[in-house]
Amino acid sequence: MLAPRIAARLDIKGSNVVKGIRFEGLRIIGSPAALARQYTESGADEIFYTDIVASLYGRSLDYKIVESVAKQTFLPLTVCGGIRSLDDVQVALRHGADKVAINTAALERPRLIDEIALAYGSQCITVSVEAKRRSQDRWEAYTLGGRQVTGVNVLDWVVEAEKRGAGEILLNSVDQDGTGRGFDLDLVTAVRSKISIPLFVSGGAGSIDHVESLFASREVEAIACATLLHKQQDSLGKIKQALKKKHIEVRA
Repeated sequence: MLAPRIAARLDIKGSNVVKGIRFEGLRIIGSPAALARQYTESGADEIFYTDIVASLYGRSLDYKIVESVAKQTFLPLTVCGGIRSLDDVQVALRHGADKVAINTAALERPRLIDEIALAYGSQCITVSVEAKRRSQDRWEAYTLGGRQVTGVNVLDWVVEAEKRGAGEILLNSVDQDGTGRGFDLDLVTAVRSKISIPLFVSGGAGSIDHVESLFASREVEAIACATLLHKQQDSLGKIKQALKKKHIEVRA
């Protein structure tokens, strides 16, 4: 198993990086390009770029912003939001993306996962899952930035996504997102038991301890952090140093 990755997550609305709690109460954090450069220089392993309202408004990504971010980093760049077709994937890759992630379009038309995997390879397609707890052991998949109920069981959906060719799952807990209270570990364990592809987790990291405990579980291949980094309470370098002290291997 490769050393786990720490990605800087950039949630985009308009021309700004924003962050809220459980997808609400959004506040402006800064410039996408400037933050991509900052997190690249401070030790991120990947940049995860999500236009959080593209699907809601039925529009495509702003590729000028995607390109400006790509020019500021040499790291793998995954883009998400408004990807609805193979043409959208092609345009995203042409503007600097290395991978695409889909959520709303995948649930509306699951065959899109197959099409992207066939055309570009599974390594190019991440299925993003917005999960909200419904009971002790059941989570429901949401779309449109945590706004739309689908009735789809998350555990069934991740199994289908893998079968259709997803290269990895990005799992985001709607309940924990932006709270800084830690990850939904029950959710992570449940999803890990269902899939064999890499599991990328986001939503809830508020301290280095949260990152340490999740990586120490050896159930995930990557973590995407937003609030933890935006507040500058813990730099990526500091996080990696703490992980090394706990004998958790990280990428240089």
